[in-house]
Amino acid sequence: MPQPLLVDISRIDFSKVEIGIEQIRMVNAHRHEFEMLDGIYHLNAKDRSAVGFKKTSMNDFWVRGHIPGRPLMPGVLIAESAGQLCSYVYRTVINTTPGVFLGFAGLNNVKFRGTVPPGETLILIAKAREERHRRIVCDTQALAGDKVVFEGEVVGMPF
Repeated sequence: MPQPLLVDISRIDFSKVEIGIEQIRMVNAHRHEFEMLDGIYHLNAKDRSAVGFKKTSMNDFWVRGHIPGRPLMPGVLIAESAGQLCSYVYRTVINTTPGVFLGFAGLNNVKFRGTVPPGETLILIAKAREERHRRIVCDTQALAGDKVVFEGEVVGMPF
């Protein structure tokens, strides 16, 4: 059974992108095929949470080879998308030191609960739960439509 949503998404205006791709590029280093975050609908500095999105399409690099005839977004890319949202929260709310990069240090308690076909917009939720000098832990979730398809802890390490 999925956990309750980390953020009350009924309060999010999904018609308005608060932080676009150009602003994300100023913070996150990912480019080209590995830009897994297209925008952020909401960033809450007070509770260190964000709601972002990744639009998928038939042109995505993984479609051709990840289950031909029934393409599905790979789970590792869903986790990467969540990690990139965590990185944005970390770099803009928690540690704004220029030049800091937040890399994956681990994933815990991950559950894949559904599929993400091409054409679906993946809604991502991240909420920083714990931070120390050399690590941050964020709770994350992803939705396709109104269904939770991913949840887990993303552990990041600044370097």
